[in-house]
Amino acid sequence: MHFRRERVRLETQRHEIEGTLQLPNEGFRSRTTDFLNAHEREFLALTDVEVRWLDSSRTPERHEFLAVAIRQIVMVVELETLGVIDDSGGVPEPAPL
Repeated sequence: MHFRRERVRLETQRHEIEGTLQLPNEGFRSRTTDFLNAHEREFLALTDVEVRWLDSSRTPERHEFLAVAIRQIVMVVELETLGVIDDSGGVPEPAPL
């Protein structure tokens, strides 16, 4: 199975989070909205993440992995498609133009 790597920005009540989301490349739940609305998922897994506090009370943090509770997300913005990988962890294909 092929997966699309999508760079996204999420906002919660307290944080702005930018990271990479892995979605199915095509078919069922390949759109970000469908993926977020999947009822069997309570958390959204992100990689290569930067977390910023909206009140600037802390300095931004970087993490290799972060799981965000879907019920806490108030906004999602797709930033760019990074490419497609297969489930064996193969080399990413270039993003479509």
